[in-house]
Amino acid sequence: MPAAKPHKPNLDHPTLKLVKEKFPDTKFKATEYRGQTSLIVAPQDFHEVMRFLRDDERCAYDFLSECFGIDYLNYPAPQPGRFAVVYNLVNTKTADRFFVKVYVDPSLPTDGIEKDPALVIDSVCDLWPSAEWPEREVFDMFGIRFNDHPDMRRILTWEEYPGHPLRKDYPLRGRGEREHFKIVDRSDA
Repeated sequence: MPAAKPHKPNLDHPTLKLVKEKFPDTKFKATEYRGQTSLIVAPQDFHEVMRFLRDDERCAYDFLSECFGIDYLNYPAPQPGRFAVVYNLVNTKTADRFFVKVYVDPSLPTDGIEKDPALVIDSVCDLWPSAEWPEREVFDMFGIRFNDHPDMRRILTWEEYPGHPLRKDYPLRGRGEREHFKIVDRSDA
């Protein structure tokens, strides 16, 4: 059996060139994994870049497929920040897919529910209304808030929930929040 060829990253995605042309003074990073290209954008440039990706007819990413958070705590390779929010954009006419990633780094300990002023990025709900619920989920699970979001409340847990469960430093068994509830059985229905 012949040896597998080493994978060479293809950072020639046409959208990268368009973004570099539009924002010549902005520093970007790009990565590629299994044929999918990601653009890494600083939080202060994020909304303007996302608007360009949606509105420019050469890009025309008219569909926000998904938005999710990542916690890089104890990740073996260094990252620009502990948390990332990733947006998966799709051009529905060409089926092109493009990922945009924004990193944020906490300025407060992450084992509580304090509002960290460093864990904030701009919402894209004004560009893709479908971002409303996924951004709320990222807020609920990771504690990353979104500026100008129309309804920044928890979506999967209750408002007073004592933490953000998908942070890697959140205890696996929780902090006792389940032990305070009455167990409901069939006779209670």
